Amino acid sequence: MKLNTIKPAEGSTKPARRVGRGNGSGFGKTAGRGIKGQKSRTGGFHKVGFEGGQMPIQRRLPKRGFRSLTKKFNAKIRTSELDKLDSEIVDLLSLKAANLVSEITLNAKIYLSGEVKKKLTIQGISLTEGARKAIEAAGGKIIEVKETNFELANKAASEKSAAKKVAVKEAKAKKSGAKPAAKEKPAAKEAKEKPAAKEAKEKPADKEAKTKPVDKKD
Repeated sequence: MKLNTIKPAEGSTKPARRVGRGNGSGFGKTAGRGIKGQKSRTGGFHKVGFEGGQMPIQRRLPKRGFRSLTKKFNAKIRTSELDKLDSEIVDLLSLKAANLVSEITLNAKIYLSGEVKKKLTIQGISLTEGARKAIEAAGGKIIEVKETNFELANKAASEKSAAKKVAVKEAKAKKSGAKPAAKEKPAAKEAKEKPAAKEAKEKPADKEAKTKPVDKKD
């Protein structure tokens, strides 16, 4: 097979219909548009689903179901999954660290499914009534946070970026191996001030020498 020999299969392509080329073709004079009406005119347009003014079928039929646009930002957690956490504090950041929820999650809710074996502190996460009772029965406690999970996520992101900047600065300082300029400045200032002080001390003597009268020999 060569690129210059490739052809479409027989019958898969058809030549374009040439309308308005005489009555013998069957599409002469009106070119298949008919005699009168909106569709026969140039620029005549019917929007999709238009049925002449009557109620279109897409509005006559009943609708069923609902697709939430915020579903991907919400997560559900079983009480049995809380045992996978290393820390006793359960918040949105710890759930993300344990890969129990996705990184884009903004809200999470714990519901009762399985036993609670640890004393957990729930912070900033909503619970069902059954999950609340199970966690409190295991010795855990629930802290209500005024800040939303979205605000907490933004805080964590800003802290991470600040920590990265500090780490980059430290790495650059180690590579350069040079002492900070602030320590060298005082020594340089002292070196510059010493000659200036000498000049200041010498100047009065020079002035006295100039002011003394010169003895002339008779």
